Formats: sequence, structure tokens, C-alpha cells
Amino acid sequence: MSDAPEVNRGLVTPARVVIGLCLAAPFVAMLWVGSYSRTDPQFIGIPFFYWYQMLWVLISTLLTMTAYKLWQRDQRARASQKGGAAE
Repeated sequence: MSDAPEVNRGLVTPARVVIGLCLAAPFVAMLWVGSYSRTDPQFIGIPFFYWYQMLWVLISTLLTMTAYKLWQRDQRARASQKGGAAE
């Protein structure tokens, strides 16, 4: 009975929580239309509605890059723990 394979479930780590927040933030910001459905303040003649959304394109890129780098670091840490435990 003790020969059953061990099920390795994913752990909720602080890094993974940050990754989730980085990926969820742009969706929340864009789905909360009431926060940006206005024309003022304008930026170089562009209404707020448009430049706010374009700003989120840049912010989303940065957040996605951050999430990816955190994921890579998390995977390397897990691989080194797995390799260290096997030796």
C-alpha cells in the first residue's frame, strides 16, 4: 500500500501569487469601465478614454514580462530542489 506513487500537487507560493496578480491586473483594469469612461483629462489632445487604454498596453507588457521572469525563477528553484533531494 505504501508503494503508491506520490502525487506532486502545485504549491501556492508567494511568487505564484504575485504572478497571478500580474496577469489578472490588466483584465480587472479594462473590465472596470466606470474608472475610465470619460474624456477629461486629455493628454496632448487625446481623450482620457483612449490614452488610458493605450497606457495599459504598456503596463500589461511590463506585468507579463515580470510574471514570466518570476515563473522562470520559480521553475529553476523547483528543479534545483528536486535535483538536490534526489542526490
